[in-house]
Amino acid sequence: MGIFLDSGSLQEVAKYMEMGIIRGVTTNPTILLKDGVTGGLQAIKRRLIEIAEMVHPYPLSVEVTTNDKKEMTKQARDFATWADNIVVKIPVHGPHGELDNLEVVHLLESRHKVHINVTAMMNAQQCFLAAMADASYVSIFGGRVNDMGYNCIGEISKARRLIDAFHLKAKIIIGSSREVLNIVEWFDAGAHIVTVVPKILQKMILHPYTKETVQQFLEDAKKADSLFKK
Repeated sequence: MGIFLDSGSLQEVAKYMEMGIIRGVTTNPTILLKDGVTGGLQAIKRRLIEIAEMVHPYPLSVEVTTNDKKEMTKQARDFATWADNIVVKIPVHGPHGELDNLEVVHLLESRHKVHINVTAMMNAQQCFLAAMADASYVSIFGGRVNDMGYNCIGEISKARRLIDAFHLKAKIIIGSSREVLNIVEWFDAGAHIVTVVPKILQKMILHPYTKETVQQFLEDAKKADSLFKK
């Protein structure tokens, strides 16, 4: 599907949508706080509805703020009413290893038709099980996997092979990118989507030799223009 922008900033989303280079947006409470969203749930709702309208029909991922089974279900169903392109993010399990989450995912997808992005995963086996639970998206935190000392590329490739072999609907999202190199490598390994913060996306576009080349073109154009004027 392409690149999703990791941002809660209206300005950043608008900029990259106008360039035509992103295919969705992902957020979480940390991102929204960093991007200046304050004022509680109503302020978050207003910001997310604005972003959903800006990126439509592309998806916007919105994360639940609880790990209570009933509250996750309630929040997810509520969030999904804000816009028809909202996808709800639910971690694969709780902070203490609680196993209710995939049950919630399956219930929301199969009964309530809420699209779920199962997040905070670190390996192919978690992705496979989340995909079996009917998740629309499965998210590996690639940068964090690499931080643990092994390359996430192997996990991406295994997850993609399993999802394709079992004809599962889930799309693989790889997040937590640390450097420009990650993006193309992760797509090449089989990711459907890579989430990218604005700073990394800007680095993908800019290259010092391109700047040097364009400067030379413009200088030579001025010289050529001056010759025509003589």
